[in-house]
Amino acid sequence: MLAGHPDGKIMVRRWLGTLKPFRLFVLGIGFFTLCFLMTSLGGQFSARRLGDSPFTIRTEVTGGLESRGVLRKMSDLLEMMVRRMDALARLENSSELHRGASDGRLAVDRLPPGTGLMERIQAIAQNVSDIAVKVDQILRHSLLLHSKVSEGRQDQCEAPSDPQFPDCSGKVEWMRARWTSDPCYAFFGVDGTECSFLVYLSEVEWFCPPLPWRNHTAAQTAPKALPKVQAAFRSNLSHLLELVGSGKESLIFMKKRTKRLTAQWALAAQRLEQKLGGARRDQKQILVHIGFLTEESGDVFSPRVLKGGPLGEMVQWADILAALYVLGHSLRITVSLKELQSNLGVPPGRGSCPLTGPLSFDLIYTDYHGLQQMKQHMGLSFRKYRCRIRVIDTFGTEPAYNHEEYATLHGYRTNWGYWNLNPKQFMTMFPHTPDNSFMGFVSEELNETEKQLIRNGKAGNMAVVYGKESSIWKGKEKFLSILNKYMEVHGTVYYESQRPPEVPAFVKNHGLLPQPEFQQLLRKAKLFIGFGFPYEGPAPLEAIANGCIFLQSRFSPPHSSLTHEFFRGKPTSREVFSQHPYAENFIGKPHVWTVDYNNTQEFEAAIKGIMSTQVDPYLPYEYTCEGMLERVHAYIQHQDFCAAPGPSPPGPHAPQSPFVLAPNATHLEWARNASVALGAWPPGHSLQVWLAEAGRACTDACLDHGLVCEPSFFPLLNSRDAFRKLQVPCDSTESEMNHLYPAFAQPGQECYLQKEPLLFSCAGASTKYRRLCPCRDFRKGQVALCQACL
Repeated sequence: MLAGHPDGKIMVRRWLGTLKPFRLFVLGIGFFTLCFLMTSLGGQFSARRLGDSPFTIRTEVTGGLESRGVLRKMSDLLEMMVRRMDALARLENSSELHRGASDGRLAVDRLPPGTGLMERIQAIAQNVSDIAVKVDQILRHSLLLHSKVSEGRQDQCEAPSDPQFPDCSGKVEWMRARWTSDPCYAFFGVDGTECSFLVYLSEVEWFCPPLPWRNHTAAQTAPKALPKVQAAFRSNLSHLLELVGSGKESLIFMKKRTKRLTAQWALAAQRLEQKLGGARRDQKQILVHIGFLTEESGDVFSPRVLKGGPLGEMVQWADILAALYVLGHSLRITVSLKELQSNLGVPPGRGSCPLTGPLSFDLIYTDYHGLQQMKQHMGLSFRKYRCRIRVIDTFGTEPAYNHEEYATLHGYRTNWGYWNLNPKQFMTMFPHTPDNSFMGFVSEELNETEKQLIRNGKAGNMAVVYGKESSIWKGKEKFLSILNKYMEVHGTVYYESQRPPEVPAFVKNHGLLPQPEFQQLLRKAKLFIGFGFPYEGPAPLEAIANGCIFLQSRFSPPHSSLTHEFFRGKPTSREVFSQHPYAENFIGKPHVWTVDYNNTQEFEAAIKGIMSTQVDPYLPYEYTCEGMLERVHAYIQHQDFCAAPGPSPPGPHAPQSPFVLAPNATHLEWARNASVALGAWPPGHSLQVWLAEAGRACTDACLDHGLVCEPSFFPLLNSRDAFRKLQVPCDSTESEMNHLYPAFAQPGQECYLQKEPLLFSCAGASTKYRRLCPCRDFRKGQVALCQACL
């Protein structure tokens, strides 16, 4: 190629001309140094697995001092070479300048090659120096331990045979083979010796007994607990807005919502404070990690905030943050994996080791993405502290999907389940799964003046379609045409330049509206109509709160994870009979109409009926700011999943259940003389025990009697005595793992008790069983709390 380019030949000759003897020497020394560097590094990191970065220190070495010394010698050698080469370069450059002046050209064009080499070697020297510092830090624990062990301790470092620590020897074997698999082991002082394995397994983890020759004073002295601070209600949310941060459209949306609702939160706090009567509340240290907003989880929501994407999750998270802050608790908010690791105290490495110290947070609120991230990076600490975690879970997680072994054996395993948490640790958007805790969100509450303005400003023939994405409108032309005969149809469909073809020409499309403008549109409209998707969002409640009637489709057959793609893989078998079951079941007519959209006559009749129906704005108490504060306060005060487990599964000598048969002999009630455990929540006297009909879940059986299922009461009725008091003849009684137990099987007169507490479940039904169901009362407008639960 150079033959055709005279300039190339000249350039090559010039470069060869610059190879003076000292420069050849420099290049030779540089090449030798690089070879020496790679050989040394190859020896030091020969044990690392395929794919590991050479800068991820893996200290599988015979002696920490040798490794550190080699790297320091390499660094010193390179620094000395750099100094000598720099001096030679300056000398050579000065002679080149003198020669260049005589022939009219400076040799500046020949400086960059030498300078580039110098910069590269300097960078290598700096890199090696940095490695030496890192090795020094990581091996510090190892060297300290080695000095102690070497003082006559070697013979005391054999894996003990202790029946109280049956896994110790197996863990030592694992450490011998795999201690270099994660740098975190070296961080905690593991250096490949038997003593370091045993010290780690007894003091950092808990698989081996404490070594008798170790000083256990420091290990046994727990850090002093900080003095408890009383939580005080807050009305100024400016500091919360700072904690939320910025940089993502989702965070900006959440801050705008919180700021808009500040006055309502302040008023709600004042009301709840009066209701509680100054009762003492300890301030909790709370970490909130919104996993779905992290880059590692993909953060698919933030880019879609301004394009009509789903906002329900961000509405709920904004309200959770506000509720926790207004209640007076101390918050730390993270939306990145790096922030999460820093706040938890994750040691450097790949997440195999426990945290570097005790967890400083009383509670952690996260989602399924955050839950997975914590499990990956907390090591054994995840199992230790998972009782403090609360998982925000829109659609709910049923016990059959939550129990790992049971889910795997019986076909309930999904990508989102099998966490072995207490099912009450999952917190839902609507109260559809009593096995979980209902977290919810809030809608804006109107005062009487605003309600009157809405009554006066309503357009009797205006409808707004529920759906910001054009795909929701596809195939709905028939319904829209019928609706257009009676009403002016409005939409809020997102588009960039051209009107979406799925939206008919007679629809007045406003485009994507900011929340305040969308609220104003709802205040004028008569009807808010849904076309089957999205499921269970906050918008219908907002529409009803602004005086709209909500019209939705009935699903026949119902949608579920077994029949519909959207729910497939979700950890629930719940059947959804309409687009918004809460609106249908807990609000109903005249505010909510649910009809069969496949029947055009029924659909048109509903439109006519809605035209002649007048409604006032309505908002269920549990979706007001006060209702959410009341609920979250009760959870924080009373839910404790870290406490010792309750009654063990029943045996032959199980105590009698604290119930008596009701006067009408239909169910069991709490006996008046029965003792109530101090601090039990919910209190036992709110409990009733009903025997469901075959094929009915406890969720439905309790609702049939105007009650809700309360899974925390299952251990109290999981006994043969409960069946006997209900006059159920048990020819035999067995204890097994089954999410439908306790239950009575017909035919056969067999009674089955629950063997696994995590499988107590309000959900689930079979035509083979009549389930024994714990039901409780609830506060008006607050289904999550019993009448005496606050």
